[in-house]
Amino acid sequence: MTTWPLLRTGRALRAAFAALLLAAAAPALLAAPVEVVDERGATVRLAQPPQRIVTLLPSLTETVCVLGACERLVGVDRYSNWPAPVRNLPQVGGGIDPNVEAVVALKPDLVLLAKSSRVVERLEALGLKVAVLEPKTQADVERVMAKVGTLLGQPGAPALWQRLQGELDAAAQSVPPARRGQRVYFEVNNGPYAAGESSFMGETLTRLGARNIVPAAMGPFPKLNPEFVVRADPDLIMVSVRSAAGMEQRPGWAGIRAVRDGRICRFSAAQADVLVRPGPRMGEAARLMADCLAGRPLAE
Repeated sequence: MTTWPLLRTGRALRAAFAALLLAAAAPALLAAPVEVVDERGATVRLAQPPQRIVTLLPSLTETVCVLGACERLVGVDRYSNWPAPVRNLPQVGGGIDPNVEAVVALKPDLVLLAKSSRVVERLEALGLKVAVLEPKTQADVERVMAKVGTLLGQPGAPALWQRLQGELDAAAQSVPPARRGQRVYFEVNNGPYAAGESSFMGETLTRLGARNIVPAAMGPFPKLNPEFVVRADPDLIMVSVRSAAGMEQRPGWAGIRAVRDGRICRFSAAQADVLVRPGPRMGEAARLMADCLAGRPLAE
């Protein structure tokens, strides 16, 4: 009769001892050196995970926060607006051409930015550590999440990726069979630039059973001649309200099947932010696309 309580006590003691060991090890883990190879092929080495971080790409901001290090952010680009706490942080301008002096003034241990940014060499010349990470495909997203997790000393990236895969699968299963195979044009902005088949957005559309009118050979986000869309005659158009104004009045567009049938999904500005950012909200983006394909209301 006494064995079970003793076992329970023993397990509790072992669990408590393990917790103490982890707690004791935490400072050492936090101080451990970290190293990744970024998008340039440059090796980024830090003596310990950074405690003052500036992010210059919204998807990188979101990834840092979802991996549990939002409190380490000291500055962001002007477009980073999620999660809510980052709206209170100093903004240092656009991600491509930020205010370098403002970045330096924040004394970051690390700056995370896109390959398209024009300030990488200048920031490094001023003595700042820089990691260039810019996901364009879903494989890129997984890799970037892993690299950010390594730099942060946070172990959650694999679990985050698995959660996203589950959300993408659930979104795909929510599209009725009769709604699969639709030919879709996704306009990213009114350049017009499109989300091509090879982009992370195009990959999500394919996973949802849609057919993208912009083939992979044209690149992830090509600028199109509007006549291309007229000739392709998509069944469905996805577009942000930011870009949708006057779409039906473009030359020849009144005859496009999607325009003629009123099959245009106009995403709100907040929804568009979710859709165009290759990061931890890709599952939510897939749900929005799935709702559009299925003809369901686009709930915020």
